[in-house]
Amino acid sequence: MTDSGPGRLIISRATPEDWRVVSGWAADEGWNPGLRDGPCFFAQDPDGFFIGRLADEPAEPVSAISVVNYDELYAFLGFYLVRPDQRGRGHGLATWQAALAHAGTRTVGLDGVVAQQDNYRRSGFELAHRTMRYQGPVPRPASTPAHVLPVEAAGLKAITAYDAASYPADRPRFLDSWLTAPGHRALARIVDGRVTGYGVLRPARDALRIGPLFADSRVDAEALFDALTAEADGAPVVIDVPETQPHAIAMAEERGMKPVFATARMYTGPVRELAQERVFGVTTLELG
Repeated sequence: MTDSGPGRLIISRATPEDWRVVSGWAADEGWNPGLRDGPCFFAQDPDGFFIGRLADEPAEPVSAISVVNYDELYAFLGFYLVRPDQRGRGHGLATWQAALAHAGTRTVGLDGVVAQQDNYRRSGFELAHRTMRYQGPVPRPASTPAHVLPVEAAGLKAITAYDAASYPADRPRFLDSWLTAPGHRALARIVDGRVTGYGVLRPARDALRIGPLFADSRVDAEALFDALTAEADGAPVVIDVPETQPHAIAMAEERGMKPVFATARMYTGPVRELAQERVFGVTTLELG
């Protein structure tokens, strides 16, 4: 617990109940959080969530941030928020400084709004690439995509290995929760007995969200995307696409989706080698 001064901000680790409030703030900002994201996020690192309260108003949180440790080398920062009526008072910076210590010497990643790049750079973050959010209703596919099955057909071990090759860290605890959370639809593409991609669709505040969408090729990605959205029934869908993946951008635009905002993926240092060409949709902007 950190106190920034008498009668001022008290920063402590957040509970899942606290995070329901923070998710509401994220929804108000237009981030469209998933309805069941919280328990999945806490499954990875329950100590990685922080909240600030004023000493004279301890029941009401005013600031939040997450710094989730994945392994000994990598962490991800998200949910950097201050309640609108409390902005401009230094609460965000105090919360940031207290929480970032949780990462220790790990490389830290984040997805921040482009306008804040300079601020993040001053804190040691460097731009890796931009990510564009695409949104829109998606037409039903003309035919049933081939070789797409529930992830159970591949098995958790195979999906975890595929994910690890496509992400800067192993994250089995998170995946175990993410793939099986109520309302989450998780599919794999399996060709000749080998996993060639997987994706997850989940309910969120304002639109269904796809993430991750990892695939060997555009053909694999499109099969998964179409299978995931086949039952959306005209509801809007969002996917966060790295600008480094032109096939993903083309896939979204050919289905009538429109870019709605961009974020900047930034890191404080090196991350392990990964198959970036497999990333057609990032898992979340909140946890990477």
